Amino acid sequence: MAGRKREPGNVGEILAMGLCVLALTAVMLSYMENVQLIAKKAEVGQLARCYLLKMETVGYLTAPDQAELKDRLEVLGLTQIDYDGSSLEPVGYGNDVVLQIRGRLGEDYEIYEKRVSTAKN
Repeated sequence: MAGRKREPGNVGEILAMGLCVLALTAVMLSYMENVQLIAKKAEVGQLARCYLLKMETVGYLTAPDQAELKDRLEVLGLTQIDYDGSSLEPVGYGNDVVLQIRGRLGEDYEIYEKRVSTAKN
């Protein structure tokens, strides 16, 4: 250890590293929030697909299915759920069945999912 001298420290280097760590933490937290929103949207899409398959066989979204879908969407955290534009009355064989889901996720985000298929009833 002879011959090694202590060099004076530079606070600027430590401050720069601290700011970088802080900036990376902020970016990571923002990323995590966005990933959660994307995951919720994907789950809504999967539910919409499931209920659209039911609608294909029946010809419309029945009242019990509406209530069940609403309950499942509320579990995901959606509020103000609306089915305007969906096929809520029976449609004939070969006609389009439409499922449109609108809702709010938290205070800031609106989710909209639209699926269309052909009735096979």
